Amino acid sequence: MTPDNLERLATLIREQRLGVLSQWRKLVRELPSAHTLDNPTLNDHMPGLLDELIAALLRNPDLTIPQALAGQSPAAHGLQRIADAFDIEEVVAEYNILRGCIHDMAEAHQVSLQGPAFHTINRVFDQAIGLAVQTFATRRAQDVLERREEYLAFVAHDLRTPLSAISLAGRVLEKSFSTGETRPEVDRMLKALRRNVIHLEKLVSKVIDENTSLKTEVGIKLERRETELWALVEGLIHDLAPVAGTASTRLVNNVPDELTAYADASLLRRVFQNLIANAIKHTPRGEIVIDAHKRPDRSGVECTVADNGTGISPDFVGKVFEKGETEGGEPDGRGLGLAIVKTFVEAHGGTATVETELGRGSIFRFFLPAKV
Repeated sequence: MTPDNLERLATLIREQRLGVLSQWRKLVRELPSAHTLDNPTLNDHMPGLLDELIAALLRNPDLTIPQALAGQSPAAHGLQRIADAFDIEEVVAEYNILRGCIHDMAEAHQVSLQGPAFHTINRVFDQAIGLAVQTFATRRAQDVLERREEYLAFVAHDLRTPLSAISLAGRVLEKSFSTGETRPEVDRMLKALRRNVIHLEKLVSKVIDENTSLKTEVGIKLERRETELWALVEGLIHDLAPVAGTASTRLVNNVPDELTAYADASLLRRVFQNLIANAIKHTPRGEIVIDAHKRPDRSGVECTVADNGTGISPDFVGKVFEKGETEGGEPDGRGLGLAIVKTFVEAHGGTATVETELGRGSIFRFFLPAKV
């Protein structure tokens, strides 16, 4: 193909641009993820790719792929598709469909695609596909790393409450034994308990501190089953009794005996644990009532943790479930507890809300959908 014919092909692509894109959209809409996209969203990066191809045909059609890559690479295409969680196979298919449309257009206008034109078209499209795959792989690896690190941060946060309960129980034991003579081995065991709890608390705090800037956790794996709520709440009340006792706070389990929720028992326990621990923290003297009931329409179970503590200021209510937010800049808070609640509840397809009045207390509610 002569330089004149290369210029003719570039001109043809420019003139037939709208028709090529229209044919491309018609074919791409057969892909599962593209069914409902409007034209501007579907076009996304493809008009720019056609401009790149035209420029490549006019500039230096004899460049090889290694030579092109050694120079300035074009911007990666398909970024919005990848951000919208499209399957990478579909992103690659979009490029190949457009490549096919260009071949059909050239054939219809009796323009040969042999030699330099063939190599130029393949170089531009293969380079774009390579950049899309590279971007996809990089983002996927980053997502996996962030999920792993954030999950560790969430687990570390949830360890703080039982550790506090163990620490307080140890102090109670030390005080009870200090009133009389104890055997040396008992004294050693109590001291070892105290040292190890302090060590674990430092480790947990370190993990949390190093993960405070992470984004919201995604990709939580659920293992749902029918879970008895009364027993779950009762076990938590027993475990958190030392913490509540130091605050002179009464914990009340009003959950019906045989009520169940279709949920991941481990995550559900952590939701209740964070809500109860949060309520204890803001109810130095008072009562915390844990309740649950099935919705009348049988769509699922609604659970509540209500306290008559300090309540939440109006300026902060809208931020309570956001990570990193703590009311009044509390030095001990990392703003993870209620963010965990929201994340785990939404992973079940549910919702979490709060009703509060400053000085009178708060009611945290979360809804868990029934088994479909």
